This record gives sequence, structure tokens and C-alpha cells, in this order.
Amino acid sequence: MSNGKEIIATQALEAATKAVHAAGKIIRKKSATVFRVNHKGAADLVTEVDLAAEKKIISILSEAFPDHRVVGEESGVGEGESDYIWWIDPIDGTTNFVHGYPFYSVSVALEYRGESIVGIVYDPTRNELFQAVKGRGTFLNGTPVTVSAVETLNDSLLATGFPYDRSRRKEALDLAGGLLEHVQGVRRDASAALDLAYVAAGRLDGFWEFGLKPWDTAAGRLLVEEAGGKVSDFKGDIFDIRRGAVVAANSQIHADLIDNLAPAALN
Repeated sequence: MSNGKEIIATQALEAATKAVHAAGKIIRKKSATVFRVNHKGAADLVTEVDLAAEKKIISILSEAFPDHRVVGEESGVGEGESDYIWWIDPIDGTTNFVHGYPFYSVSVALEYRGESIVGIVYDPTRNELFQAVKGRGTFLNGTPVTVSAVETLNDSLLATGFPYDRSRRKEALDLAGGLLEHVQGVRRDASAALDLAYVAAGRLDGFWEFGLKPWDTAAGRLLVEEAGGKVSDFKGDIFDIRRGAVVAANSQIHADLIDNLAPAALN
């Protein structure tokens, strides 16, 4: 990155870290209370906690970078135009949060002209902070992490997710069922951002899902790449956060994972 972008990235990392910790504090406090739950779709939930956490994140980022564009899952696209875009998911895994299942995360990423340059995924239930800046590696609570060294699909532990669109869930189940014949296990924990962070940290060897949104993957994509992994679409081509289908894995098994998913060619 240029010196100007380097400076912005450093400042952005600091502001985003402050923002996700503030959001995490709201989430932890509210998780033990009664809160309102609304439906955006048959299986797509939003709570007052999502809204409060996103409002806090946007407030902190907007104060630090008033000229940047902000896109939040719940609030939509902010006003103005900018080469810098923030992608915010205040609770990735809201259904888990609503049911008290402790696998959800706060995801914040900064994109510059289509390239993610800062990515943070924060797990408020475990106080685990995954951070990456373009060209500087990936860190978990300040310690460098890398993707796993598993060499074969047969020895891998993978994760996936199912789309909110119930009409497409059979496709997702069929893909998972096909891969179960070739791997040690497949997990479905319903937070794509945290799944990608786990790939970056070597806890999972790979992850795939379709039907995702940019705020689901913008941060996690950078975490995986900076940890030495590969991220693509289902065809093995360059991943575009705006298209929704992602395959992330270490470099040893990525090609084999693609071979098992490419026939679907999903977006």
C-alpha cells in the first residue's frame, strides 16, 4: 500500500477495534435481558441489539472518518461517495444470538477501491479479536496466526452455511452431503465471518457458502488471505464480496475443495 493508505489503514484498525469492542459490550450486556426480535424474512432475524450495536459502530467510525462511506447490514448505505467503504455486520449470527447459542460475531472491514485493507472479526462471547491489515498478517488477540497445514481434503475439518432463502437450502445440503464423503467433518455454525476467522486461525481447514452479503465476508476474506490462505468463488476465480459465493481454505486443499464445489457454480 502507499504511505497514505498505510496511515489510513493504521488509523482505521485503531478505530475499528474500538468500535467492535464497544459493540461487543452492548451485545454482552443485552444478551442476558429480554429484547425485541423482528423478522426481515422467514428465517432472517434482526433484534434491537443488532441496531444498537450497529449505531455505536457507525458513530465511532463516522467520527474518525467523516468522509468515508459506511454500509451497515441493518442501516443500509450511508450518504456520499468515497474511495473508502466500511462494511459492518453488528451481529453476524443473529439467529444464534436470539437462541442463546454462543457462536456469533461483530464484523467490520474497510475497503479501498474494491480492495479490503482492514478486517476485524470480534467474538464477544470468548473475547477473541481477529485483526488483519493488508500486507501485515493476521492476528488473534495480538498473536500472529496462520491457516492450517492440513494437506488433504480427507484429513480436513470444514464449515459451511445455509442460505436464508429456504428454497435453496436443499442445494446447500446436497453440497454438504457430497463433501461429507471426502472429509473428516463438516460444521455449520451460522456465522460466516467467524467461520472465516477460524479458517485464518487454523481451527478450520476450509469454508464455503453461497448467498452471502458483502458485510458477511469483507473482513473474513482479508483475515484468511493475510493468514496465508486462499479465497475464491466456487469456480476458483477471484472472489468478489458483492457476488456472495465464497470458498476459503489453506492452499493445500483449496483446489480439491473447488473440484468438489465447481459443478454447482453458485453465486
